[in-house]
Amino acid sequence: MSRERPKRGVLPPAQENIEKFQKVVEGGDYYGAQQMYKSISARYVSAQRYSEASDILQSGACIQLKHGQITCGAELAVLFVETLVKGKIPYDDETLDRVRKIYKTFPQIPLPRHLPDDDEMQQISEALGAAKTRVEGCSSFLKAAIKWSVEFGAHKNGSPELHVMLAEYIYSESPEVDMARVSYHFVRGNNPKNFASILVNFTEKCYPGEDDLAIARATLMYVASGNLRDANYLMDEIKKEVASKQLDFNQSDLIQFIIFLLQTLQRDALPLFNMLRASYKTSIEREPAFNELLDEIAEKFYGVRRRNPLQGVFGDIFKMMGGE
Repeated sequence: MSRERPKRGVLPPAQENIEKFQKVVEGGDYYGAQQMYKSISARYVSAQRYSEASDILQSGACIQLKHGQITCGAELAVLFVETLVKGKIPYDDETLDRVRKIYKTFPQIPLPRHLPDDDEMQQISEALGAAKTRVEGCSSFLKAAIKWSVEFGAHKNGSPELHVMLAEYIYSESPEVDMARVSYHFVRGNNPKNFASILVNFTEKCYPGEDDLAIARATLMYVASGNLRDANYLMDEIKKEVASKQLDFNQSDLIQFIIFLLQTLQRDALPLFNMLRASYKTSIEREPAFNELLDEIAEKFYGVRRRNPLQGVFGDIFKMMGGE
């Protein structure tokens, strides 16, 4: 009696493919495994078996990343998010945890901080290139996840937790840190305490004149988003950490302006607000976007109509500051 063949096109439980593909990766055939993950998950999507497709892609992303295959892993991670969108999977704690598990498998590798010898230049160059690949891959994944979260149940700016993940990874892994971009995501996040620690860390190693700009930018972005509470919390935490580390806090004119501004915004004091802007005009103009942020703050807190309402809309301001 002949053995009955499975019907053509019937898909097995996802776990069978997950185990099979994992062996291919562990055998070192990363490219072959990648093609399997993509083609088989697409078949599950076509069959509207979105949960199983996402299981396969999550497993593939994690195992490729654990084996150092950043480009492959990041591609599968983005496909995982695209599957959430196709399946209309809601934003909730369970699915957020799945995104977090993939995020945690992106490698975090300290970059060399010393000046290299000639013999080390090639190694340094390769390390910087690898860091750039990691940041680009993780950013593509998390930005896709943030868009999914907006569409399927999170805050209008996207999941605060996802914004914090992206800010932290950009800061820790970028060869040249773009603090405007880091701030963009932290301000949309929910961890001002960690943001304060990162800003203090940044001030310890940045070029002169970048420290107070970074602190002022972060504070103004919080306030321009209407979040005066976290703006004040951020400044308080920065002062505490600077004191605990016995660091010199840059008491520049720009920092003095920020301190006075936070005090002024606690009450209905538009004339004082305008006086501060005039008095600290030179310091404010050190960064072109600061005036746009202050216009937004004036409108939010004092009802002052923007001088040119056709330009500098709030979302565009944040794009100027490093958002994408």
